[in-house]
Amino acid sequence: MTAETTTALTTVYQVKGMTCGHCEGAVSSEISEIAGVSSVKAVASTGQVTVVSEAALDVEAVRAAVDEAGYELVDQA
Repeated sequence: MTAETTTALTTVYQVKGMTCGHCEGAVSSEISEIAGVSSVKAVASTGQVTVVSEAALDVEAVRAAVDEAGYELVDQA
């Protein structure tokens, strides 16, 4: 009997420009389309976006998703 253990990786990004729930939804929707992402939680009041993924994400893929939503990825928090 073999047990596979999958370790989820949680990364917090700082995003500039989110001001409301619609912003949170737009950013979450775009980032959730990246392969391997299992959950996204964006908080406009702090500008933080918490991403849970199967493996480390390419920061440029995250940047592109945030740009597509109309916001700016500042850095990892």
